Amino acid sequence: MFEYFYNEILRRTIISFGTLFNSITIKQTNSDDNVVSAVRVPLAYGPTQKFLARLEQSADLNKSVAMTLPRMSFEFTGLTYDPSRKVSTTQQYTVKDPDDGSESKKVYMPVPYNMQFELSIMTKLNDDALQIVEQILPYFQPAYSLSVELVESIQEKRDIPVILENITMQDDYEGDYTTRRVLLYTLRFTAKTYLFGPVSSATKDIIKKSTVSYLTGTDTTNTVRELTYSVIPRATKNYTGDAATTLSADITKTLKTFEVEDSSGLTAKTYIDIEGEQIFIKSITGNKITVLRGQDGSTITEHLRGAPVHVINAADNALIEEGDDFGFSGTLTGGFDGL
Repeated sequence: MFEYFYNEILRRTIISFGTLFNSITIKQTNSDDNVVSAVRVPLAYGPTQKFLARLEQSADLNKSVAMTLPRMSFEFTGLTYDPSRKVSTTQQYTVKDPDDGSESKKVYMPVPYNMQFELSIMTKLNDDALQIVEQILPYFQPAYSLSVELVESIQEKRDIPVILENITMQDDYEGDYTTRRVLLYTLRFTAKTYLFGPVSSATKDIIKKSTVSYLTGTDTTNTVRELTYSVIPRATKNYTGDAATTLSADITKTLKTFEVEDSSGLTAKTYIDIEGEQIFIKSITGNKITVLRGQDGSTITEHLRGAPVHVINAADNALIEEGDDFGFSGTLTGGFDGL
């Protein structure tokens, strides 16, 4: 506990939230409704009062370096735990290491938190503010899903709902004609994000073999009658892509004995893959093989002459990927006296 880690989840969520509003444009027209200017509204991170204070300190309307309006700013204002999205705190899930396909990584289930944001719209003209607001509101009904890569090391992406909570409007115009008028619209949002803990290696945690031993009687020191059953994961499809041979004739859905061009690369009591159908080889006579069709839940289909026959062997077992279906190969050793 309390080991150093930094997934940058809060930072990534803040940046993703800001990118939603960095391409807003307003247009100004003349009395003939012709567009005379189009302005992209600047967006910056920071508290609203900072920009209002700068306006007050640079209130000279003729000053060339005065801060221009319209302008937008956003700020991360708070973080609260969301118990309604809580999941088991002890549950883990394992993923393939995106940088090294032979390794696996694990992480505990994330903790749900709500991030509060404020988006401030500062304008001089009310029409400018209305243009900006109207370009934002239709996308929030009241939520907009934002896809964020929360943990880069495991490429964990989640859709983060961003909910528009409320909108307030304030007119700060006071004083004479030399005072700059500021119309302030404040939009408050809640982003339902997740915080992950440290990511660690899970390669050694994966169970690749299971063994069960049986003993008769209560004398555990006597292993003469021991019976051991071991199972290892078995691939249910070909991963290497290398074809051992091809079909020498078309086969129907009911055919259980057929010929291949060359059976030298095949072995009885093993599995083959023909166009997604898993088949168990019972016996081989010359180039003719007797099989069990549709193994491991695969669909029995017709196959045409020349279809590639892929062998499923130990090389494929080693390439089983996280989340793939797989079967089991079992071996029985030992036995009762005389067996």
